Amino acid sequence: MPRESFEAKAARTRKIIAGLQQAYPTAHCELNYSNPLELLIATILSAQCTDKRVNLVTADLFKKYRSVHDFANAALPALEQDIRTAGFYRNKAKSIKAAAQSIVAHHGGEVPRTMEQLIELGGVGRKTANVVLGNAFDINVGVVVDTHVARLSQRLGLTADRDPVKIEPALMKLVPRNSGPCSATC
Repeated sequence: MPRESFEAKAARTRKIIAGLQQAYPTAHCELNYSNPLELLIATILSAQCTDKRVNLVTADLFKKYRSVHDFANAALPALEQDIRTAGFYRNKAKSIKAAAQSIVAHHGGEVPRTMEQLIELGGVGRKTANVVLGNAFDINVGVVVDTHVARLSQRLGLTADRDPVKIEPALMKLVPRNSGPCSATC
């Protein structure tokens, strides 16, 4: 089978995106949140966890912890218990607390609006930063590469890479930034 040119692959990608937008016109982030901080916390919790479970955990969590200061000042054992059912609760609690402390100390209590600043927060990598930027701020700078995107991008022949760090730039070359929030950030 002849190798596909970049132009042909980009055209095929645009058709895939158009098909997805037609099939799922109301696609949106499934995590429940009311502000950028809540989305950041929910996204940290979503690692190795279903959105449904995260939404169950955050329903009570966001009633108890209402501000970035609440998360920054939370007693770690209490926060761990509050998120226990989301799995990996010790690491997630440390990440949430560290991110909140950094937001308070370095960002005036506001969730940063740049990739560079977000990935400096505890527990935040490019995937989480892309989710927050795209859904909370409507800023598309990358592609969220989760397990599903990685698997489908390989299956569709958009990349042969298996490493999300390598898959994201490959997809960024193929996915137009103006493809809508869910094609680039959900």
